[in-house]
Amino acid sequence: MCIWFRADTCVSPVQLSRPVYNYVFVVIFAQILFYMMNLKGKTAIVTGASRGIGKGIALKLAQAGANIAFTYVSSVEKALAFETELITLGIKAKGYQSNAAEFASAEKLTEEVVKEFGTIDILVNNAGITRDNLMMRINEQMWDEVLDTNLKSAFAMTKAVMRPMMKARSGSIINITSVVGLTGNAGQTNYAASKAGMIGLTKSVAKELGSRNIRCNAIAPGFIETEMTETLSDETRAEWVKGIALKRGGSPEDVANCVLFLASEASSYISGQTLNVCGGMVM
Repeated sequence: MCIWFRADTCVSPVQLSRPVYNYVFVVIFAQILFYMMNLKGKTAIVTGASRGIGKGIALKLAQAGANIAFTYVSSVEKALAFETELITLGIKAKGYQSNAAEFASAEKLTEEVVKEFGTIDILVNNAGITRDNLMMRINEQMWDEVLDTNLKSAFAMTKAVMRPMMKARSGSIINITSVVGLTGNAGQTNYAASKAGMIGLTKSVAKELGSRNIRCNAIAPGFIETEMTETLSDETRAEWVKGIALKRGGSPEDVANCVLFLASEASSYISGQTLNVCGGMVM
């Protein structure tokens, strides 16, 4: 075995000093990792990406070279601004105002993305809402809104992208669930049920589509600092942090880094798994 420093210079590892050998090993490993995490030429759909975790995910995938199609519900101005921000990274990007919980909308979105981008390689089901309250105070509308947005949309979008992914015999589907889908949480029966459902959906899709080289995994974030958590009181925030091993909240980028890993060839033999990104809140 030899290490090529130039086209005309090959050096055996035994000829290198330990510091130089370590440096060369790190450089080579970094180059391999960069190659495996490179998404240039790939197209990703990210639902609910105009803010928070979804925005962080779309940015991270774009930075890795992926073209981005993202959905939003109401904030047109923010979506257009984000679309411009993504395009400045040198990739193709487009926002779609769409309700992914509606089967017809999911199908239409998928058709438009294939027509515009040519392919769908990655789907990130991130769209989600909360309607928190004690179960005795949760009405049917609050239940349906959360289950439709969080779980039904993931089902509808997954079903919609199956055909182009199966045709390509390749794809990565990533569902953004939550640690409360694993543990449950008082005051969040609707939200916990929707997120637990996403984990079951993930495992089933992984088993159904694995033979077509389509992977499906879930990421379960814990306490992530976003616009939604800014409204929490200091006392509530401190109570959350108390239960985290790392004693701090996470960032959207923490979640986005894991999405990039699961979207890339670096995770080509990982499917049907749930990755907790929670700082040790759940073990």
